Amino acid sequence: MDHSNIADDRAIMNTLAAFPRVVDGKHWERIGDVFADDITFDYGDGGEKKGLDALLEQFKKFHDRCSAMQHLLGSIQLEIDGDRAISRAYVQARHQGKGDKSSAIFDTHGEYVDQWQRRPEGWRIVRRDASWSLFAGDPSVLFD
Repeated sequence: MDHSNIADDRAIMNTLAAFPRVVDGKHWERIGDVFADDITFDYGDGGEKKGLDALLEQFKKFHDRCSAMQHLLGSIQLEIDGDRAISRAYVQARHQGKGDKSSAIFDTHGEYVDQWQRRPEGWRIVRRDASWSLFAGDPSVLFD
């Protein structure tokens, strides 16, 4: 691995690591620090969607129902090819309800497959596909 690949690897890994902090902290104004404006995504709940505004709407729809969350990423694999890359990361996310659901927990486990592109502002996710393998707890924390 040459020095440019090491720098790219580090930049992508740091940007990926920012994702849970942005989402868990509901720092919605920072979503563009991780995802491209023209993001395409499929979280497995209704098909493919496009655009940063649609992604933000998706996050708010589920996460604004939570009093606290923690998204953990692990077993990350990264392949870089010039100005493009693919990462695969297991995700485990704990969601705590709020209000009358404040004692309820819903956990999701799965994998994010992200396609990355080098942009003038840095590496950004241009496509995310999420697949889910396990759900545990009270789904009403996230779903009506």
